[in-house]
Amino acid sequence: MGHSQELSEFKRGTTIGCHLCNKSIHGISLLLNIPRPTVSGIITKWKKMRTTTPQPRNEWGQFMLEHTVRRSRQLSEESIAKDLQTSCGLQISTTAVRRELHGMGFHG
Repeated sequence: MGHSQELSEFKRGTTIGCHLCNKSIHGISLLLNIPRPTVSGIITKWKKMRTTTPQPRNEWGQFMLEHTVRRSRQLSEESIAKDLQTSCGLQISTTAVRRELHGMGFHG
């Protein structure tokens, strides 16, 4: 699945405005021509964080994970997580390492 384009700040703000005017998620989706899961995600994020701005994507972490694994395939998930925490300052759990490695095609 490829990356889709970010919604504009205006569309995200309009989504929240419609939500505050008691429009349904389905109604907002039809009005703004945005998929319902996207509308729901914007509203949920706004309720939790009081912001609609997207968080930066951390593709650097995926690059470093792949580099670490290719360098030494015998490392455990725990040692990979510790290595990434010390070298990159990334906070990553062993479960996340396992999930990312599986997604990259590394099966242990």
